[in-house]
Amino acid sequence: MVQFDRPEYFYVLAILLPMALLFAANHIWMRKKQREFGDLALVRRLAPDRSATKPILKLVLMLVAIGFLVTALANPKIGTKTETVKREGIDIVFAVDVSKSMLCEDVAPSRLEKAKQTVSQVVSELSGDRIGIIAYAAGAYPVLPITTDYAVSRMFLQSMNTDMVSSQGTSLGEAITLSETFFDKGSKTNKLLIMLSDGEDHESGAEDAANQAKKAGIKIITIGLGTAKGGPIPLRENGYVGQFKRDGNGQVVITRLNEENLRTIAKKTDGGYFYGGNSRQVGEYVKKALENIERTEFESQEFTDFNSQFQWFLGFALLLLFADLFLLERKTEWLRKLNLFNERDK
Repeated sequence: MVQFDRPEYFYVLAILLPMALLFAANHIWMRKKQREFGDLALVRRLAPDRSATKPILKLVLMLVAIGFLVTALANPKIGTKTETVKREGIDIVFAVDVSKSMLCEDVAPSRLEKAKQTVSQVVSELSGDRIGIIAYAAGAYPVLPITTDYAVSRMFLQSMNTDMVSSQGTSLGEAITLSETFFDKGSKTNKLLIMLSDGEDHESGAEDAANQAKKAGIKIITIGLGTAKGGPIPLRENGYVGQFKRDGNGQVVITRLNEENLRTIAKKTDGGYFYGGNSRQVGEYVKKALENIERTEFESQEFTDFNSQFQWFLGFALLLLFADLFLLERKTEWLRKLNLFNERDK
C-alpha cells in the first residue's frame, strides 16, 4: 500500500508539458533560422561537433529529475506491516444535575463544582472505556456524545453550569430516559449510567424510567451531593452573593440531600449508591464497581505502519541533475564511433 503525505505537490508536474513545448518551439525556431542563414548541410559543417540528440537527452533528464523531486516533496510512504488494534471497555454516561439547588454550598466549593470534580476524578481512573455527558434539571440536555476522547470530555465538563437548561426544577426520570439514546441498542457492550445529584426530584417517573433502563441493560450508579442539613441557594451577581433564593412566601429556600430517591433508582437496576462528599473516594468506589462489570470489545481497527520513501526519489533526482550538469551538447567521441545515434554523417 502506498500513500502520499502531500499529494498537492503533484500539481507542480503541470509545468513539465509547457517546458517540453517551449523546448520544441525553440528547436523549430532555431532550425528555421539556420535555413535562413544558409544551406542546412553547410551550416552543420560549421559546427561539426554539435550533437543534435544531446539537447533532447538533457531535456529528458531535466524533466525526469523534476518529476522525481516533486515525488520526493509529496513524500511517498509504503505500508510495511498491518496491525489490528482492539478496544475493550464499558459505555459510561455521566448525568450531572445542573438545577439551581446544585449551587448550594453545603459541600465545598458547591454541589455542582463537587460533581464536576467527581466526574473528572472518575474519568482519570478510566482506560479504554467510552464516555458521554448529560446535563439535566427539569429537562435533560446532551452535552457530549459517547467518545473515547477524555481530554474533550473534561473541556465540556468544565463549561457546565446552571444556565445550560432553561427549565428549572429537577427530573431524574428525564436524565435516565435521555441516557438510553446515548447507548447503541444493538451493541453487546455493557452500559453504565452514573448520576450525580442532590436527589431532589420535582417530577414523577424516575422509578419507571429506571425500570425501563434495566430492561435496556443499563446499570445505574447514583452519587449523592449535599448534606441532610442542607443550605440556602446563593444567587450571585458579578461573583458575589447578593441574596438567596426565596419561595413564593418570601422564605429562604433550604435544599437538602435526598438519599432515598438516589438509593431507590440505583436499586432498581442492581446498581449502587455512594455519597459524593469525597471525590477521591467516589473514584475508588466506581473503579471497584467497574472491575465487576465485564468489558467487551466495541471497536477493532487495522493500522498500517508506513515508512517514508522520499529519499530514493530525491537521490535519483540529484543523480539526474548531476548528469545533466556535466552532459555537454557536443558529440561524444566514443559514442560517435559506436554511431548509436546515427551521428557519424551529421
